Amino acid sequence: MLQKNIFQPIIIPFNKPPVPAASFRYLKQVVKSRKLSGDHEFTRKCHSWLRKESGASAAFLTPSGTHALEMAALLAGIKEGDEVIMPSFTFSSTANAFILRGARIVFVDVRPDTMNIDERLIPAAITRKTKVIVPVHYAGVSCEMDAILELAKAKGLCVIEDAAQAVKSSYHGRPLGGIGDFGAYSFHETKNYTSGEGGAILIKDPSNILRAEIVREKGTNRSRYFRGEIDKYSWEDIGSSYLPSEISAAFLFSQLEIADKILNDRLRTWDYYYRKLKPLADEGKIELPCVTKGCSHNGHLFFLKVKDLSVRTRILEFLKSRGVLALFHYVPLHSSKAGRKYGRFVGKDRYTTSDSERLFRLPLYYGMAKTDAARVCGLITEFCKGL
Repeated sequence: MLQKNIFQPIIIPFNKPPVPAASFRYLKQVVKSRKLSGDHEFTRKCHSWLRKESGASAAFLTPSGTHALEMAALLAGIKEGDEVIMPSFTFSSTANAFILRGARIVFVDVRPDTMNIDERLIPAAITRKTKVIVPVHYAGVSCEMDAILELAKAKGLCVIEDAAQAVKSSYHGRPLGGIGDFGAYSFHETKNYTSGEGGAILIKDPSNILRAEIVREKGTNRSRYFRGEIDKYSWEDIGSSYLPSEISAAFLFSQLEIADKILNDRLRTWDYYYRKLKPLADEGKIELPCVTKGCSHNGHLFFLKVKDLSVRTRILEFLKSRGVLALFHYVPLHSSKAGRKYGRFVGKDRYTTSDSERLFRLPLYYGMAKTDAARVCGLITEFCKGL
């Protein structure tokens, strides 16, 4: 009889969501209170934290980052036939939020250093139908917001930041998400701070706050009723159910109150990766991520680029065979079935496709052991030495 092998390979996952000790206490508190729907104590605490951190006039939790973008599209007045400019190297939600309102998506090439939209190419994509520019802050590193804001002001366009990956990141001292007219955060399980599924919309202009409350509450003025400002509430506008549960807010707040601790821990792993893998970059074996001047990032993800798709496929298989889960990222939207139907690519695709095929992400999460990060670096070095 063969003896069962009790030794299993060490698995280093791509992500582990943070679970602070306080989260259990807060969840118990919510359940005990019987106030499980949204907009109670922990929701209000999250809103206060988000306003303070982002510098926005208002912040509202939503069930997802997708919902935050959908709310922004509604508040921006997107209608049938409008055009919205964004990079193709992003998640489908960035486009879907506007397509649902009848807009057509105009894709622009990315910069190869940050994988963010190339601000120099945006002017050529603007037409008389253009309504919104959507900068996506990839990996928590800012787009060149000054150039984008200056262009938007000159053309009378709205700027909606897809800051899903950028909580606690900044551009020349200004928090991402709070720079444009609207911003959207994600608190998905893979993000630095999570409620499992969740998000938030940030609002810059105070004149948009009241309508945002109405849109978020199924088109009713229910929020004003609960504040005692009116004696009954009614249907006033279009809207949807954009409130997450109090349970989600409580779990999220347990992380937000130790946000700097989580941030610094992730940055330590990010910096370790960069330092240990730089010799391979100096040899031309890999390309490292770039944080542009004046930007501070949040250690959301650490990506590498290799020579081509074939090498990426091989290194991902190699790492997985050694118990390390590394992942590629977005397939460019303009190359997809829906992307061809609902959008168009303006200008030459110099980097979006080629660089997306070379890019992959390393494991990175709060509490990641240095020994695990060292193992990841060692395996990448081993693979690259054999190239």
